[in-house]
Amino acid sequence: MSKSNKTESGKKLVQRREFLGGAATMAGASFIGRGAGATWPGLLAATPPEPSPEPTMNAATERKMKRWQEQRWLLDAVVQTVGLEWDQARIAYTLGPCGPDATGDFNAIRTRVRKYNDIAREYTRAAVRRERLARQFEADGHTIAARESYFIAALLYGSAQWPIFAVTRENLALNEKKNVAYAKYIELADHEIRRVEIPFGGNGKSLPGYLHLPLKRGTGRLPAVWSIGGMDSIKELGVALYGDKLLERGIAVLALEGPGQGECCVREIHPTATNWMQASPLVLTWLRSQTEIDPDRIALSGVSMGTFWGTQVASTDDRLKGCVLRSICHEPGLNTLFNVASPTFKLRFMYMAGFSDEMEFDKFAQTLSLKGVGEKIKVPYLVMAGEDDQLSPIEYTYDLMDTISAPKQLLVYEGAEHGLVGSLAAALGPSQSTFMADWLKDRLDGKPMQTKHMKVDAGGQIHESTFEEARKALSIPL
Repeated sequence: MSKSNKTESGKKLVQRREFLGGAATMAGASFIGRGAGATWPGLLAATPPEPSPEPTMNAATERKMKRWQEQRWLLDAVVQTVGLEWDQARIAYTLGPCGPDATGDFNAIRTRVRKYNDIAREYTRAAVRRERLARQFEADGHTIAARESYFIAALLYGSAQWPIFAVTRENLALNEKKNVAYAKYIELADHEIRRVEIPFGGNGKSLPGYLHLPLKRGTGRLPAVWSIGGMDSIKELGVALYGDKLLERGIAVLALEGPGQGECCVREIHPTATNWMQASPLVLTWLRSQTEIDPDRIALSGVSMGTFWGTQVASTDDRLKGCVLRSICHEPGLNTLFNVASPTFKLRFMYMAGFSDEMEFDKFAQTLSLKGVGEKIKVPYLVMAGEDDQLSPIEYTYDLMDTISAPKQLLVYEGAEHGLVGSLAAALGPSQSTFMADWLKDRLDGKPMQTKHMKVDAGGQIHESTFEEARKALSIPL
């Protein structure tokens, strides 16, 4: 065979491999349109559009990161062996806001995902099914059932976006379907929800979110919490379908996506080392301008990468009533997250931050530090952490706490991992969501807070001490 024939044959094989790798995912995406009765240009035509469909993780994206390529075969083996939650409890944190009615949806996904490229397809399949149920419930006049299924569908569509680390047609289509499903949920919701767009970054760009107002408002203006999610979070996860811990306490919630999060990725609003601090005054000014919100009773919450961004935001505004953060990301440069943990974290963040070159991203990562930030925090500050956090060693959280002179508390769950799971302390100790909500309500109600260190043992008991005593203590008293 001539060299030219070999080259041409190789190209065909590669094209065929890449097409087949994504064919099932695209079939799931085309199923979206049939379920919704809609047509998606360039995606749902009867004949395949040009260019050919791409797999969830296309070759160009795979080549961005060295460790991803080296461990790609191992990643699929781990997913097949361990399951969908190999890197974090992604089913748990998405199922939680949906409630028990969605258990079957997520268990079906858990069963069908056998490799990385299955994730988007199976979440899409489940989302389509849920949206179809919602439309049938609505047509039958069962608006509460429709509300519930639209909410679940939106979160499933958002989850289907997670493994697509590029702005592709499929990613954009899923994003639109997520927004449409959540808009239908808003129409039928049991409390008032407003779609929010806060201008940021110029060129007509804005940060998207939702302002949730509690059903039981009482008299006067409402306290509010700006909820900052993690690097994999979406704004639709910010408030539970029913029994939300903050809404139940009469607290409004602004669930907003900042630079690099959720919909900001497809809008190409990327995080820098400091632009969350630049966004902070814009967001808080907007929130304080809302007629229902008490401008002097606003606090922050943050989870995972939101503990990094939330710390930055807390340092910019002394009027905040408090800041509570859980599941830590405080390590300077985030080396453990990017270079030790599952390669999905780094490749995902490269996409979020708009980097194609790994060496350039590594330089950028070194600028991600909270050095000099803790000293600027003047508001009550609580961190809830797992003692054995596998994404951010807890010693860096102690280092950060040492720099904060404001009233501060650290609640450590013995043996727990990043999501405050994986230990008896986490299972038997204080519920993280309840503890967080009560702490926030106390701060918003003006109750004083004392500085202290708290450790939850394997029996679920809290042991209080000073930070100095905690630093000197052994892990298990002898």
